[in-house]
Amino acid sequence: MKLTAALSLMALSFATHAFAQAVPDLAGREIVVVTENAYPPLQFLDKDGKAIGWEYDAMAEIAKRLNATVKYENTSWDAMIPAVSEGQYDIGMTGITIKDERKEAVDFSDPYMRSEMLMIVRGDEARFTDAASFAAIPELLVSAQPGTSPFYAAIYNILDGNEENPRVIKFETFGAGLEALKAGDVDLTLSDSTAANGYVAASNGGLKIIGAPLASEDFGFIFPRGSDLVAPVNAAIASMKADGTLDALNQKWFVDYKMGE
Repeated sequence: MKLTAALSLMALSFATHAFAQAVPDLAGREIVVVTENAYPPLQFLDKDGKAIGWEYDAMAEIAKRLNATVKYENTSWDAMIPAVSEGQYDIGMTGITIKDERKEAVDFSDPYMRSEMLMIVRGDEARFTDAASFAAIPELLVSAQPGTSPFYAAIYNILDGNEENPRVIKFETFGAGLEALKAGDVDLTLSDSTAANGYVAASNGGLKIIGAPLASEDFGFIFPRGSDLVAPVNAAIASMKADGTLDALNQKWFVDYKMGE
């Protein structure tokens, strides 16, 4: 996914200046950010065990613009929203889809990315080519991480709406489900385009994307309800959109970066 600028150079310069004036100074405040490190290329551990990714770069830039410092913590996906809601952390980041029902527990930043839900299969898959043909073959299985957008897409966009459908094989992490696909234990996995294209490109033909996108979704950072960090982070995101920083991060992580290197 690559975002495109719609402003002329003069307008962009004006907008950048305007946004820069609106970004507040947090005077070195420490912000505790929790993530999962399991969702490349947004955030993950490289081959040397270093935490890297799009969201790490974005959060570093947000902190720089706000004159803040960041401390990172890790937790599982299923614990993240409750932990942020309870105020254990200031911000959560792990490619979290902005959903109305989640807004009952946490506040969201403005969207920093839009992505599409894609279907990933093995490179030699020929039994089905889209959601309808997958659903029509009852013995086929799909992997999913419970409580995530891919899980609900599998249930409601492909299958019958039954969240206990035995054709959905549940895994604790997206990576475990993807490995099950590679091993032939399941026949399909779903991911938003931010991760799907990276995994397919790195598979040397072992994986491919089929069918049309099932849905589009917006990602945002999460905060405890009523957090005073929402407005400053939104101001920083707006300034990064205006001056092309988000475009540069998209180029770095979704075009130039090679998964597995």
